[in-house]
Amino acid sequence: MTLKIHIDGSAPPYEQVRVQISEQARAGALPVGYRLPTVRGLAESLGLAANTVAKAYRALESDGVIETRGRNGTFVAAAGSAAERELASAAQAYVERARRLGLTEGDALAAVRDALRAAYGED
Repeated sequence: MTLKIHIDGSAPPYEQVRVQISEQARAGALPVGYRLPTVRGLAESLGLAANTVAKAYRALESDGVIETRGRNGTFVAAAGSAAERELASAAQAYVERARRLGLTEGDALAAVRDALRAAYGED
């Protein structure tokens, strides 16, 4: 695992750690089951505070990219399935909310398309 932190960069260091680990896991450079360094070990090697790396690890775990197995360590998770489950759950919650608000299927889809365009840019 190779990480490079740019102190003068616009992104905070924890976000740089989070993004780089996430990208490497999704690209397969960090395979499922790969054991990540300890928070203290990674912080020391990057010259960062342990709390900075811990914040990145918490965000990665929340995103389903990594999983902590207690004293056994932190490992790259099977992110695809966790991400798909979370997305399906969010979609179900959205549909239930749209129905409670009395929106039609077309209105609900239009709102999703608008949000996707805003997040991913116009095609």
